[in-house]
Amino acid sequence: MQLNETLTEAIALGHDLGHTPFGHAGERVLHQLSPTGFCHFEQSVRVVEVLEKEGQGLNLTFEVRDGILHHTKTPDAATLEGQLVLYADRIAYINHDIDDAIRGGILKEYELPRPCVEVLGKTHGERINTMIADVVRNSEGQNRVVMSDEVREASDRLREFLFENVYLDEWRKQEEQRCDHVVNGLFDHYVAHPEQLPGEYLEILYLEGAERAICDFIAGMTDRYAICLYQSIFIPKAFNRY
Repeated sequence: MQLNETLTEAIALGHDLGHTPFGHAGERVLHQLSPTGFCHFEQSVRVVEVLEKEGQGLNLTFEVRDGILHHTKTPDAATLEGQLVLYADRIAYINHDIDDAIRGGILKEYELPRPCVEVLGKTHGERINTMIADVVRNSEGQNRVVMSDEVREASDRLREFLFENVYLDEWRKQEEQRCDHVVNGLFDHYVAHPEQLPGEYLEILYLEGAERAICDFIAGMTDRYAICLYQSIFIPKAFNRY
């Protein structure tokens, strides 16, 4: 598409830095707990502007920060590169989530909506190729990155199907309740004991308050780290009988 490859790569590398442990489930909990709310795309910008390099930030250009901020929502990013990352993100997670669901036994390939398959393709490779080629073809000569109506509608319907049959299925709901418990427990613990926050968050605690520092700390955790930290705080170790 003859765009700035370096800018596009920088936006893509930074677009999910603000994701919480347990993905959107953790984001939802922090949004409920934080007095100012919480969105992972805003947290991604905060990571590169405020948290990195011991609070100095990364001194990124406006175009990179704008692309990170707008990779999941309207209004469109200010650059074509930022708009491109939005489509790349959607194309990637729709198709990889289908693969994961099939591999995990949640879906059968024949269960995918037939109208979507007829437009996009039967296989992982066919669907990705259709979506990418459609974006390239329809964006040529435009001042926006766009998909054709047909491919966009099929992609949106496939995303809706995933929400109905994968993202919101009963097993996932049960797991998300357990994730909610972990994030809630950690947040409440550090509200009660803010002095136990790691040293790099104490300045944020002083300048911006406990809830902001705690959100920054939790948002930077992996799933595994959050679970291990929760266990170390709340789960007793076995007593030595002797």
